[in-house]
Parts: sequence; structure tokens; C-alpha cells
Amino acid sequence: MSGAHGPTAAAEVQDPPSAPARGVRGQPWLTLVTLSVGAMMVSLDGTIVTVAQPAMQADLGASLTGIQWVTNGYLLAVAALLIAAGKLGDRYGHRNIFLIGAAGFTATSVAIGTADSLGWVIGLRVLQGVFGALMQPATLGLLRSAFPADRLNMPIAVRSAVIAASTAAGPVVGGLLVEHADWSWVFFLNVPLGALALVLGFVVLRDVRNEARPGRLDLLGMASLGGALCLFTGGLATIAEKGRPDARTLALLTVALLLGFFFTWWERRAGDPLVPPRIFRSRRFTVGVLTTLVMAFVMFGAPFVLIFYLQNVLALTPAESGIRVLGLTLLMIVGAPPAAMWISRSGPRAPVVVGLLVTAAAMCALSRLDAQSGTLQTTLCFFLLGLGFSPVMVGSTKLIISSAPVELSGVAGGMQQTAMQVGGSVGTATVGAVVAAHTASVLPGRLAAEGIELAPSALDEAARRVAVGLTPETGVLPGAGAAARDALAALGQSVFLGGMQYALLATAAVAGLGAVAGLFAGRGRMSGGHGS
Repeated sequence: MSGAHGPTAAAEVQDPPSAPARGVRGQPWLTLVTLSVGAMMVSLDGTIVTVAQPAMQADLGASLTGIQWVTNGYLLAVAALLIAAGKLGDRYGHRNIFLIGAAGFTATSVAIGTADSLGWVIGLRVLQGVFGALMQPATLGLLRSAFPADRLNMPIAVRSAVIAASTAAGPVVGGLLVEHADWSWVFFLNVPLGALALVLGFVVLRDVRNEARPGRLDLLGMASLGGALCLFTGGLATIAEKGRPDARTLALLTVALLLGFFFTWWERRAGDPLVPPRIFRSRRFTVGVLTTLVMAFVMFGAPFVLIFYLQNVLALTPAESGIRVLGLTLLMIVGAPPAAMWISRSGPRAPVVVGLLVTAAAMCALSRLDAQSGTLQTTLCFFLLGLGFSPVMVGSTKLIISSAPVELSGVAGGMQQTAMQVGGSVGTATVGAVVAAHTASVLPGRLAAEGIELAPSALDEAARRVAVGLTPETGVLPGAGAAARDALAALGQSVFLGGMQYALLATAAVAGLGAVAGLFAGRGRMSGGHGS
């Protein structure tokens, strides 16, 4: 049903009256500040690790697939538990869940920073994702209770600007920390942020719970959804590892698909489903989820390959890499409030569609970068990308939060954050798979054309290095002169850039499909508190 007409029983619920705030506790704008600190910590951690990947890969001796799981393990743990965390907030109070999440997230950050093996880092990142999942739906649930539904545009814009700025600033901050300290400090940075979130949370946040008696947690739904997400991304990771699908890939993806179908079937029959199907009666809610998935696909997927381009092809330092993306950071900070005003005047459809089209154009521009691209060209590309992201972030969040009934605000917050994390995880895995598959298919022929024949193990090692923008080991050409080594480096860069181009064009296509989905959001402005 569109926003203009059609009954939506699931979302025709007015805001419940809120108890008056006393002092600072429950004060709406202080609540927004507190929740923004929590959102900043989780969002910053999602991308700050990206710029540290090359240093972590070298220090821990990780492969491309291994380093992917530092990101994917975190994203999957978050994605699998976000909606359940929203349910826990409805049952035990979003304030309590937020504080538990903030404390655990801070503690695991310290543990990751002191870890000395890839296995420990991945395991602790998964645990960190569990606590991150507790925090994120709580921020939206508490925000929904602090502001009337018809006044959510600007708070959503402020929160979106904080998340966007944190996400975009991750490479800048991470670059400085890696260059002047080491990769562990990208995790230690969470300690002061976590302490601030906890202090503000205890002092400012006021818990508002759903008065209706909560039902049982849908454990079967949680297990089937989490399993489907893990197996699906694991299948994509095997493509990145091998450069092509194999029997294991097909098995993982098939089981993931079956679990996904089972989850959908079960949710229609469960007494208290994890994701009540009635929430999707609102077409605007559904469009909001889809466009959030698309935005996260691009936001996490593109930087995964671009950071290797900036550091390994252009030979920039981590800090210099961060400077190249300042245009993206600035536009995401300053673009959210104007996007909120645009949405207030016209409704979310036009901003979301235009934003995704601009994002697609930015991806096409980024795909044309090569080893000679200068600062101006790359900065303008990232500037264009930030211009596209801002209206999509605010508009898609508005579609989700304002289209859902008040009693399902925790589920709606969980759905919004799940879409972000699933989209990011799938985007990262897809981009890595495209680059690795292109490298595996093209590199052997290019080497053979140069008269270089390698044993299978040596060829696999060369492909792994080229897939991250590095030159194959000089042992490939024993006794070769500088000219031959330079030619080999140029060959490796050419293969990597070809894979990067295909990967970024794929993200452009996904953004274009998201723009088409945005057209179904319905015309006109959204009335607070009502379904769409």
C-alpha cells in the first residue's frame, strides 16, 4: 500500500503518551546525543578496520579470505542478532540492553587490540558483533520514544549524519592510527567512546517499555535466519578464496537458500514471530528495507577494494588514503540536515531515488580510476559518492521507522540495522569475489603471454597477491632485472584494476536497481505515526 492510500492495520497506531521528562533524564535532545555516541562507536568500528586491513594482513599473516572474515564475522554476528536484540529491548527495556551492549562492546575492543593471532581476532570480532547488535536497535527504539513521530525527520538526520560521518571518517582515523601507532589502536579507540556512552546512558536515558506483555522469543526463527546469513556469505567467501565457484560454494549457497525459505515459512506460522509478517504490509517499510540494503552494499563493498587500490596501487600511506576520501566524509556530515528538510517538503521517494542514482554515477566514476589517477580525480569521485549517500540514509531510515507501528519499534529498528549489516556483509563478499574471480581467470593467461610458467601453488600465491593490488613475489622471475620486475608489477596492477573496475560497476548496477525500488515508495509526505 502506498503512503497516500490503502489501510495498513499494522501501522495505524498512534504514539503512546510519554511520561514527562524530569531534569536531564529523558530530555529528547540529550537522549539524541547519548544515542549518537553509541551509534558512532559501532559505525566507526565498522569501517575503521578497513584501512587497517593491509597492516593486519601483514602482521597476522592472513590471506584475502582470512582478512575478509575480520569484517564479515563482525557483520554477520550483528546481522543475525539485531532483530532479536530489538525483541529483548521490548521485553527488558531498551535502556538496559543499550548499556549492556556498550559495556560488552568496549571490553571486547580491548581484547581484540591485545590479540596476537588471526583466529583470536576473528573470534573476538564475532563476540564484539554480538554486543554491537544489542546497542543498535536500542538507539532507534529510544529515539522513537523520545520524539513524536511527526518530529522524527531532524533527529533521524542528525543520527544519520553521525553514522555517516563515523563510517566515512573510519579510514581517516584508522589511517592516522595505523601510520603513527599500529592496527590495535583502531580497537582501543572504542574505550573512551564506550566510557562516554555508558556515563551518558546512566544519566540521560529514560526507559519506555511496551506495556503489552511480550511473547516468547522466536528461537527457531533466530537460528534459521542467522544460519542462512552465515552460509550465504560463507559461500561468497569461498568464491573469493578460489576465484570461482566449486562444489562447496554451491552446497553452502543451496543450504542458505533453503534456510531462508524455511525462515519465511516459519515466520508466517509462529505464534510470536521474530519478524511479524504484518510489518511488511506497508509498502514504504519494505522499500525502506530494500534501499537500506542497497546503500550498505555500496557503502561497505566499495571501500573494501578501494582501500587496496589506494595503498597498494597508488602507494599512499594510510593517512594519505584517508585524506583522499575527505570529500565523502564532509558531504555525509553536512548533507543529512538538508536531506531531512527535502524529505519534509517532498516526502522520501524523490530524495532516495535521486541519491541512489548519484551513488551509481559515483561508482561508475570510481571504476575509471587507474594507477595514474591524481588527488583531484579521486577526491571528486568520493565527493559525488557522499552527495548520493546522504539523502538515501535519511530517507530510507524515515521510511522504515515511521511506517512501522509503535509497538514494533524495536523490530523496525532491528530490521533497519539488519539491512545495513546484511547489505554490508554481502557487498564486501561480492566485491572480494568479483576481484578474486577476475584475477584467477585473467592472470594465468597474462603471465603465459610474458613467457612465465608457474607451478599451481606459485600461481595461487601470485593470484592472492594480485587480488589485493600487490606485485607477485620476485621469485617468479629469478635473476630478472629491474625492467622485468617493473613489467611484472605493471602486469599485476593491470589485472587488479580490471577486477576493481568490474566490482565497482557491479555496485553501480546494484545502486541503480535500488533507485528503481525507491520509485515504489509512494508520492507525498509521510504523516507521523501512520502506516504507509
